[in-house]
Amino acid sequence: MSGQSEKNVPATGLVVLDPGQAVKPSAELREQRKAERTARALERDKALQRWKAIEQAGGVPAWINAELRSQGLLVDEEGGAVAEGAKSSFKERKKAEAEARRGLVKLARKAYLATHIDFLGQGVFYRDEDDETSREKEARLVRARTNDLSLESFNELAKALAVDVPTLRKLCFHRDVESSSNYEFWTIAKRDGSRRTISAPKPELKRIQRWLLKNLVDKLPVHGAAHGFLRARSIASNAKAHAGAELVVKIDVKDFFPTVTFRRVKGLFRSGGLPESVATLCALLATEPPRELVQFRGKTLYVAQGARSCPQGAPTSPAITNALCMRLDRRISGLARLLEFSYTRYADDLTFSWNAPSVGPDGQPLPPHSRAAAPVGTLLRGVAQILEAEGFRMHRKKTAVRRAGSSQRVTGLVVNKVASPEVPPARVPRETVRRLRAAIHNREQGKPGKDGESLEQLQGMAAFIFMVDPKKGSAFLERIKALQASPNAGGAARST
Repeated sequence: MSGQSEKNVPATGLVVLDPGQAVKPSAELREQRKAERTARALERDKALQRWKAIEQAGGVPAWINAELRSQGLLVDEEGGAVAEGAKSSFKERKKAEAEARRGLVKLARKAYLATHIDFLGQGVFYRDEDDETSREKEARLVRARTNDLSLESFNELAKALAVDVPTLRKLCFHRDVESSSNYEFWTIAKRDGSRRTISAPKPELKRIQRWLLKNLVDKLPVHGAAHGFLRARSIASNAKAHAGAELVVKIDVKDFFPTVTFRRVKGLFRSGGLPESVATLCALLATEPPRELVQFRGKTLYVAQGARSCPQGAPTSPAITNALCMRLDRRISGLARLLEFSYTRYADDLTFSWNAPSVGPDGQPLPPHSRAAAPVGTLLRGVAQILEAEGFRMHRKKTAVRRAGSSQRVTGLVVNKVASPEVPPARVPRETVRRLRAAIHNREQGKPGKDGESLEQLQGMAAFIFMVDPKKGSAFLERIKALQASPNAGGAARST
């Protein structure tokens, strides 16, 4: 499933588009597509009834013969037993039978596709029926019961997702070149000035991914070092784990989400207890290749530029990466303990903190000058090796080592040691607090806000502060609430 666009689309006449340049369908085209969907739904209903008849008849050949017989087109006699004068008539009847048989074979195929997945695109191995031994199935079911997973077939998955089989196949089907997409694309700026593509699923797929998140992914085990996108965990809990440390080491994983490919996601679901077929379908629903938008002969095409992976913007992606990193977190936690570091992970941000031991092996206090230095080099080498072994790469340019004398920030919060117990151990940077205080003060004085600055944005900043410092945050929220109740006192943002 590689994005080899040159094998699928001619290199001439192509215009590469930005993700936001996809042409939206007109109202007329939307109505036309709606009518086509209605017609397809009627055809599916007929196909479902036809497949029931095929099963009742004992299979496709028996059903075809029964249909031919009911239409008076089935020719029972052999050609050698036909009298010389009747051969011309016999040939005409055989010709009519063959033509009708071809039509019935097509109808049977449509009925089959209405009730079976069958094929999911080039490069995707899939079979409706799982081929596993009784011992393999028994071991898999033990894992499934442990994780409270019960899906055993594509039909059960389709029913649970409230979609029919053709819709499930369509949502899962992989093509290197698509004329439409189940995702909306746009870009946002990174800190280094480059652009990050966000791939957000359209409503139907988003609903399905949320179901997968709640009923499948969230049930998979996650290591205690993970703090991102988990209940009762946050950037605050991640930062507090390193508050007041003498030394903080921050490591970033390069191309984190693109590294979590379809094969790895499928393997995760298989290890969780799902059968091969269901794991394949769920992994396809949760992954998408990075795509380039191109204009070719008046049509917008979505051309794959790499392997299917967890898209940034899908509800399932963060939880999948947490579950997939279980072994990674376990190995790095073991290394951190060995070197006397504390370790947490928030998505692709790995954070370590270290304090020099204050007592020696004999239990006696150690003077500051005799305390051991932090084994940072050993840590970095070990983490790099573990990441490599687990299929990831360290982003060396983003590795940072911060000592107590410098500003130590973890997931955007300051964690330097403070003397006063009234100051939160992890707190919002001073410049952010000052910027919010000044913005609120200007609004209270009737001055306009900065370009594009709204009270809702200020409220979001205040809520962010409230998360780590409820006393300070609640005071800001009260002032903003007063501004919202008196619009004239809040001033207006400058028009651009």
